[in-house]
Amino acid sequence: MKSKIKQSVFYILCAILLTSIVCSCNNPLDITQNYPFELEIMPYPSRIIRDETAEIRLRIVPQGDYANNQFFIRFFQTDGRGELRLDDGRVLSPNDLYLLPNKVFRLYYTSHSTTRQSIDIVIENSFGRTVQRTLSFANENPEREE
Repeated sequence: MKSKIKQSVFYILCAILLTSIVCSCNNPLDITQNYPFELEIMPYPSRIIRDETAEIRLRIVPQGDYANNQFFIRFFQTDGRGELRLDDGRVLSPNDLYLLPNKVFRLYYTSHSTTRQSIDIVIENSFGRTVQRTLSFANENPEREE
């Protein structure tokens, strides 16, 4: 008889414990997908002459990792004229959005101008979060150096 009472008390305590565990977990699971990120740019030549190409090394550094997050690039030429290419050879058109397959990549800027040049690089993730950086190039006239 005492063992049946002990067994019943044990089952009641287990039921109370399970009920309290289930009821305490009513908050939804917090899953973050849209992490902030930074764009690191290695030093690049600040002077360039017409028809010269400058290599620009960039790296996207997210503060967290969500496997399905993708990154895209677009640019705007605010001063001067030039051509911007990705490291896979694609020539970028201003204000068009291009998928970046890697978080570490290179851009190649070819000057088509004899004046100061500026381009705004915009990196955007799958959730619309953006980071913008401005790259500037002063025109270096080789005739001045001689």
